[in-house]
Amino acid sequence: MSAALRSGQVAQAAGVNLQTLRYYERRGLLAEPRRSNGGHRMYPPEAVTVVRMIKAAQRLGFSLDEIAELLEAGTHRHGRPRPGLQQRTRSKLAEIEAKIADLTTIRDTLTDALEAGCDDLSTCAHAPCCPLPFPELAEENRHVDDRI
Repeated sequence: MSAALRSGQVAQAAGVNLQTLRYYERRGLLAEPRRSNGGHRMYPPEAVTVVRMIKAAQRLGFSLDEIAELLEAGTHRHGRPRPGLQQRTRSKLAEIEAKIADLTTIRDTLTDALEAGCDDLSTCAHAPCCPLPFPELAEENRHVDDRI
């Protein structure tokens, strides 16, 4: 049996702080460790890998709830089928692609605004050549006002 690690050792090895470690424990992402006779949390060495996986998944855009589901699906291979990593990764990729498309549109619009010399929101909002979506928003609001 490998030697157990104290909280500080796990946190340092995984590159997180103690509060993060305890938060993951409270959220159920990290199993509650056994306690030493002195009351210290004693984690198995695998806890470092789990924390590193959680951080890597977060960097890839997964929420802690999604990560919890992935960890749960990995530990319960029997019972009702659950979406696995492949399906969840495809879904996350589609979500990220949609965000990239939105951000690309925003970047292009802001670039156009810079090139058009837009300097005043009030003036720009009423100018037909303004690349910002103010005229479209005004039109949408007009239709909403007409329905009220």
